[in-house]
Amino acid sequence: MLKYILKRFLIMIVTLWIIVTLTFVLMVSIPGSPFNSESTSNEIIQKNLERHYNLDKPYHIQYLIYLKSIVTFDFGPSISQPNQTVNSLLSRGFPISFELGMVTIIVAVLSGITLGVIAALRHNGIIDYMAMGYAVLGISIPNFILATLLIKKVAVDWDFLPVATWSSPAHMVLPVVALATGPMAIIARLTRSTMIEVLTQDYIKMARAKGLSPWKIVFKHALRNALMPVVTIMGTLLAGILTGTFVIEQIFAIPGMGKYFVESINHRDYPVIMGTTVFYSAFLIVMLFLVDIAYGILDPRIKIHKEEGE
Repeated sequence: MLKYILKRFLIMIVTLWIIVTLTFVLMVSIPGSPFNSESTSNEIIQKNLERHYNLDKPYHIQYLIYLKSIVTFDFGPSISQPNQTVNSLLSRGFPISFELGMVTIIVAVLSGITLGVIAALRHNGIIDYMAMGYAVLGISIPNFILATLLIKKVAVDWDFLPVATWSSPAHMVLPVVALATGPMAIIARLTRSTMIEVLTQDYIKMARAKGLSPWKIVFKHALRNALMPVVTIMGTLLAGILTGTFVIEQIFAIPGMGKYFVESINHRDYPVIMGTTVFYSAFLIVMLFLVDIAYGILDPRIKIHKEEGE
């Protein structure tokens, strides 16, 4: 187990280094300068600003400075907001984005598994058809379209829930619904299909023959194996949800990292773009690592220590 964890940790480091390098190459490949504006049209002012932010140095020196900022977790000042550092923007915006992402994941997983189990237990019935129809609809509608529809109907026409900011639990409802519907639908369909397959296995038939209650059979014996494919795709869903918060935050005016990231792109704020990209990449890589560990713990048939020989 320890060797497996160390191996995965080294893969994480290499993956993060590749992302860091690609991000830097993309940033320096963009033509022009973040100081090409009317307020900095003076050539001397531009050169002084570039010197202040180390943009006048050769690329390999900029890259080393960039790596040092990552190792020390000090991404420096923001270009578009000189009185703010990238670290302060992260500490201000990430907790809100994280809260939105985690609530969305919890809602998507719990509702998706519940819907999938109910559909599997009522296979080919009206509940099954309704549940899967809802799941197909959830997959088909992009979250930004659903967010717009929710704002129009629920917030504007019905005046039932608030539409913007992030100041109370009521403000969470519409963003979470818009962001969780797609992943919930995927989890529901996957849970249903695997649950139907598991319920036909011999050990389930044996449990029924022993006279175990239906709920005990479902939750103690069937559900654990049915959740394996769900755990497998959790890494992809986590990435989709946490990056999808950027779009939803813009639509609902949520003061999370999406706001600062989009503004940094518009102003070509290199420190914020690179700092946010590296921070989120590291976070997602760690989450994928935890999913891999959970996959091995959830299924005792997987012998993690044998992976060294693969």
